[in-house]
Amino acid sequence: MAQPFVHPGINQTSADLGYMRTMVLDGRQPWKGAFDRLKVSTDTPFFIKAHTHVLRGPYGRPNIGGEDLSKCAHMAYNYALVWYVTRDRTYASKAIDILNTWSSTLWDLDYNDAKLLAAWTGHLLCNAAEILRYTDAGWLQKDIAAFTHLLMTVYFPLMRPYYPQANGNWDGAIIHSLMAIAVFTDNRPLFSNTVDHFRHAPVNGSIFKYIYPNGECQESPRDQGHVQLGIGEFAGAAQVAYTQGVDLFSMADNRIALGFEYTARFLLGETPYCYCTISQRAKVLRDDYEYVYRHYTAKGLDMPYTKRAADSVRSGASRSILTAVRAPSDRPIKNAGVPRASTVAYIAGAGNTSERRVIPSDALVVPPGGPIQQALDAAAGSGKWVVLKTGVHTIPATLKIPSGITLMGEGDSTILFLDPASGQRETMVNADTSLHDVTIRDLVIEGGNKTEPATDPNSSRSFKGGYNRGGILFRGERAGQLRHINLTRLTIRNSTYSGVSISGASNIVITGCDFSENGAGVPPGPTLTHNLLLVYCSGVNVSGSRLGTSPSGCGIALDHCSDVSVRNCEIARNGYFGVLLSESRRVVLQGNLVEANDKSGVMAEFLFSGNEHITISDNRIQYNNGYGVEVYAAGNSRVENNTYEGNGNLTAQQKISAEKFIIP
Repeated sequence: MAQPFVHPGINQTSADLGYMRTMVLDGRQPWKGAFDRLKVSTDTPFFIKAHTHVLRGPYGRPNIGGEDLSKCAHMAYNYALVWYVTRDRTYASKAIDILNTWSSTLWDLDYNDAKLLAAWTGHLLCNAAEILRYTDAGWLQKDIAAFTHLLMTVYFPLMRPYYPQANGNWDGAIIHSLMAIAVFTDNRPLFSNTVDHFRHAPVNGSIFKYIYPNGECQESPRDQGHVQLGIGEFAGAAQVAYTQGVDLFSMADNRIALGFEYTARFLLGETPYCYCTISQRAKVLRDDYEYVYRHYTAKGLDMPYTKRAADSVRSGASRSILTAVRAPSDRPIKNAGVPRASTVAYIAGAGNTSERRVIPSDALVVPPGGPIQQALDAAAGSGKWVVLKTGVHTIPATLKIPSGITLMGEGDSTILFLDPASGQRETMVNADTSLHDVTIRDLVIEGGNKTEPATDPNSSRSFKGGYNRGGILFRGERAGQLRHINLTRLTIRNSTYSGVSISGASNIVITGCDFSENGAGVPPGPTLTHNLLLVYCSGVNVSGSRLGTSPSGCGIALDHCSDVSVRNCEIARNGYFGVLLSESRRVVLQGNLVEANDKSGVMAEFLFSGNEHITISDNRIQYNNGYGVEVYAAGNSRVENNTYEGNGNLTAQQKISAEKFIIP
């Protein structure tokens, strides 16, 4: 039988509320000042204006009833808190009037932002209702039933499908409100569903899809207002869960703390590394830091930037300070240091400037708009370098890469872009089937249909693009026909076909690359295009690379490959498996971070003969939606010393089976 819910128990327990009240009545700061400011807002005239149909479009256009619902939700919570502290029934009655009026009036919410408005207001209304219901506020049982009816027939049906395809702040807010509804209605299956979505949702919907291992957020390139909204909503959901004894804050080395520190650091004037152009828009600190700062500080974690952010807005804050109060614990606080970004494959791609780039004096230098194919043909077989200068190099046709060359850029400011008007798919292919001794390094291959990032990058992601474009496609006609291919500090992004697809090659070295957002389910279809696809390849070394966020594929897919080493890579947020091994042998996966993939983290599947001599060891494998490691009929293989956390919903974190099971 599931553990009963704690009541009151959304943002705070009865003990927390009681301690908060004591601090206020004793005149302790900052709580007394926060309460005084809150009481001023509740003592001003406020009129309830409820609507049967609430309509809110994008950016509030149209907005019929949306602002009224939002104001009422905030005021209901404010009144309930003032009631709790003062025990003046006037405030309880005002809160009850708001809940009763909307319960008897609202039928539905509609237009673009309907889900979002429900998500923004649901947890506020529930917090007010929880306090009123479990104190002597005078809220009648028939009215409690009417409010429950509103939650379960208006709010719940609208939010229950979630919306992970939108920016992640949407699902953060939806999780927050559905979790609050679950507590108020004593709905344990719904509560468990929200926790699972928080951990494992696809696209942008989970905490790991929103906050990356370096602390960067999914909306960091959009604007900092939405980033703060997103991390604030995920933290709000974690606060509700923590009240009910479920710790979502400490997961994956305090991932929420990492996101807050990264964002606050940027807003306070520093610029952490971002796998994008971090947005300068809306750089105004929101009132979202107090609870997170106090929660982690109480756990011994030092949050220097979050503390500065909370300190800077505290003098004007009210409810956020009061609802951040937890009753003190008698457990000793151990110093846990500061949140640490993952060092696995960080920094990967063309943005890594840690190594000085020395260009040979006889290199062929091509400015933007210059003849790249002509330079490659002139350097063919000579070992010479072709260097692309900073800027966007729009090429009229797929580049045909000859043997014996190095193609180099000047870092992430060098962008290679196949003109969409070409009607061709790949940015580059091999000039002939005996390709050998090729190095491509220190540049960006943009697979999207434009190089300028959209104001909202989520709107132009590869799976929404309606185009079919790939990165690198090197094809041989027999195993070992292509030789000595090196990809170094290369960024390939936004291809709907595979980012890199190589077949029939030996001696491939991929070092410090960033292959992201490639493999979006275009023909030949989902699960067949990937960030990195190697077929009938041998002698492969992939290290220090980031292979993430393939919408419909894997980070790495190895098909009929042998003698492969994949080490120290971040393989995360992919729509299929993190790593897929098919009919391969002598493969070593070691020291990787395999995180938040929508299927199992590592899949060694059986098709005909199965895999052989697979070693999966010393990896951190966490919060994938299937098993951490799933292996079928892989002979002479070892899975050992991996660190697992939060994979799937079963106790077992790995499945190692001798069964010749073919996954559907």
